[in-house]
Amino acid sequence: MSETFLPETDARLRVEAAEVIARYPDPRSALLPLLHLVQSEDGYVAPRGVALCAELLDLSRAEVSAVATFYGQYKRHPNGEYTVGVCTNALCAVMGGDIIWDKVSEHLGIGHDETTADGRITLEQVECNAACDYAPVVMVNWEFFDNQTPTTTIDLVDQITAGRPVHPTRGAATVATFKEIAHVLAGFEDGRADEGVGAGEASLLGLRIARENGWTAPRAEGERGDGARTDGDGAASGADVAGATAAGTAPVGDLQSSAERKPTTASDVSAGPVVDEKKGNVE
Repeated sequence: MSETFLPETDARLRVEAAEVIARYPDPRSALLPLLHLVQSEDGYVAPRGVALCAELLDLSRAEVSAVATFYGQYKRHPNGEYTVGVCTNALCAVMGGDIIWDKVSEHLGIGHDETTADGRITLEQVECNAACDYAPVVMVNWEFFDNQTPTTTIDLVDQITAGRPVHPTRGAATVATFKEIAHVLAGFEDGRADEGVGAGEASLLGLRIARENGWTAPRAEGERGDGARTDGDGAASGADVAGATAAGTAPVGDLQSSAERKPTTASDVSAGPVVDEKKGNVE
């Protein structure tokens, strides 16, 4: 691999990098998304990506490398087109995650952080996929595949190897490539944020039970029932409850949680949210 990007690639990356940097009052705060940006080009944080980030942010290459080696989502050697992460943390492990890992590792003939010869799959043994309610969980490029078994996971990697699209349990309809996801993580939306459901029944069960029983979280001192802060005499101050309602992130109660929002369409976005004035729900 060349030590520098081709001129047209370099120019494109610099334009996108400038857009990222402009989001931050201190340019060096843009380092994390910029690392995703260069990773979206090479499939890992290559030396030329480190050099570009260092130049743009007035950092040393050592400073950039120190960050790139700290976080697991940044790869310092070529990564597969799809990263398959098998959770073997406590709950997934007792539900079968350890067995899934052993069977899939044997099936692919690779271990942790190793890539198949065809470059399609990098396998990872993950500490936690943050979806314990669906254990055991496997993720492909950070998309959820819930309630897995050795058989379903082997079928999953076989589909990836064969070049067929795979369909997550929640979220996007299909899994994007590692490079495509890196570009999204750099801050460039791919228009797929509202595909599928954000949370299933297992995630929402506690919320439903709480509502059925009228349970609410303890209120902080000076907080009203609608989530707004008060100035001591009951007048609201600080929190923008109407704004939170419109955004679909209003407090739990009679209002929706953000996990329950319906997927939006392009027409919904252009028209803006529709608020049910009686319930405060965003439709």
